[in-house]
Amino acid sequence: MYPVFRMVYQLAATRNAPPLPVTGTHVSYHRCWPWDIDLWMELNNGRTLTFYDLGRIPLAKRAGLVDVLKREGWGMTMAGASVRYRARIRTFEVVEMRSRVVGWDALFIYLEQSMWKGQTCCNQIVYRSAVTGPGGIVPTEQVMAAMGLDGPAPEMPGWVQAWIDADAQRPWPPAK
Repeated sequence: MYPVFRMVYQLAATRNAPPLPVTGTHVSYHRCWPWDIDLWMELNNGRTLTFYDLGRIPLAKRAGLVDVLKREGWGMTMAGASVRYRARIRTFEVVEMRSRVVGWDALFIYLEQSMWKGQTCCNQIVYRSAVTGPGGIVPTEQVMAAMGLDGPAPEMPGWVQAWIDADAQRPWPPAK
């Protein structure tokens, strides 16, 4: 079940937070509860992705994207992701989540998020996100203009560009 109350809490907790630039970092804190764990007594990999929603949506709100989505009647969707898991998150542990936009191209916005226990990075994800409208994907140039931003996208980090390039080689639709 989607953690609606956690999302409401995260949005309420950040309602008076200062705005962020589109590439600013949103920091939030999350506790792993017993219903978040898997058979190995650690944060379930599917719940990890849901936790990332709890950082990504407040980031979009603080950066001004949520207001633009509402005004324009647009939505937002995920179009790809790559995750690394490196350290366990156990029941009742609290993690610090860092969420930020790392760049964009003609169609997609790329986000990087990570969860930390102290100086240890537990996991990290890079997402490809798209803003959608009645006609399909809204070009990022149009999205940024609606947010009052102009100018070129920041230079894409090399590791993100490598993921984009590798993913472009992946067949779609997949073979049966």
